[in-house]
Amino acid sequence: MFEKKTRKEDIKMDILVINCGSSSLKYQVINSDTEKVLAKGICERIGAGGVLKYRPAGGEEEVYDYDMPTHTEAVKFVLDSLVNEKTGVLKSLSDIDAVGHRIVHGGEAFNKAILITEDVIKAVEECNDLAPLHNPANIIGIRACQKVMPGIPMVGVFDTAFHATMPKKAYLYGIPNEYYKKDKLRRYGFHGTSHSFVSKKAAELVGKPYDKCRTIVCHLGNGASICAVENGKSVDTSMGLSPLEGLIMGTRSGDIDPSVIQYIANHYNKSLNEVITILNKESGVLGMSGISSDFRDITKAMQEGDEQAKATLEAYCYRVAKYIGSYITAMHGVDVVAFTAGIGENNSYIRKFVTEYFDFLGVKVDEKANEPMHISDDTLITTSDSKIPFYVIPTDEELSIARQTVDVLDGNK
Repeated sequence: MFEKKTRKEDIKMDILVINCGSSSLKYQVINSDTEKVLAKGICERIGAGGVLKYRPAGGEEEVYDYDMPTHTEAVKFVLDSLVNEKTGVLKSLSDIDAVGHRIVHGGEAFNKAILITEDVIKAVEECNDLAPLHNPANIIGIRACQKVMPGIPMVGVFDTAFHATMPKKAYLYGIPNEYYKKDKLRRYGFHGTSHSFVSKKAAELVGKPYDKCRTIVCHLGNGASICAVENGKSVDTSMGLSPLEGLIMGTRSGDIDPSVIQYIANHYNKSLNEVITILNKESGVLGMSGISSDFRDITKAMQEGDEQAKATLEAYCYRVAKYIGSYITAMHGVDVVAFTAGIGENNSYIRKFVTEYFDFLGVKVDEKANEPMHISDDTLITTSDSKIPFYVIPTDEELSIARQTVDVLDGNK
């Protein structure tokens, strides 16, 4: 089906980006020359029926019900869509030059994107205990693509890799050191592809070299994290060993006193695993508000006078502001702060509430610039005389994965 191609320097590459979950598979095809998305979509309900959503650039979304017992069938249906006669964006499957796979946890083994080999897959499997909900699914996606696309180079891009530059003072926990030495229990951080992409764009917007810029990126989505990027390197981030630590999120608790776990287990006859499930899936703004994990619903309820919704959003913004403030201290200042991801790009109330915490540093919200709920372009939301510029910068994790995939292949020529 596929031929391994020798690529000249000036030949464009079409990269298939795969983000695989336990029952889903998100995908995009990106041209590395123009960096345009040729097509994108998602396969859902894998193993329980199967739905393929496919949208070619400039076209309408197409939805198909397919039988997808495994991810292998999902990959096949994706490839069929990309080359179909009516709306396909590729002449043939041989047009795909490489596949970039999102892998959530690389532990200490991987500090950059890497060409996937059997040894790499084995090392990723050894990190499964650190990300039991994500890494096994990522490996399933890799295996499915290998089966359907033999001979095509594949690159692993790790959520944790960008944070490998954190110093020990930032990643070590206050627990007996033997747990770090034996089990590598430490802060790793996530959303690395997003933090990398947005921090580079932020440096461009303020006209500073990336390696001389102090940036704080607020990736605020249903899962959320904040990262301090100093001179082009991640020096601290809010998520930890797992994505549970840090900010209050859609359904995750974020930072709590560990004694809360013991209390709930003892007083409500819950196992440790049951309590961790509560903290991951039933907490955050969902549990606090009793309304929803969707910030649009909570914002609407707040506007209608719901006091618990208001308290929930205030607690959320307070936690975000505290992390920003601590990272300003950690970097001895900051040149730019950026909001990104679903909430950062689409909730003007949260952007305003967070930014106003820094009025004592000479930061002023530009009400008109910040007003749109949805911002699709890079936008300065503070006034021109603010001491620190706050931007909204839409993230593009798939493009970041495609870029890193090309870099790896160029480095392996």
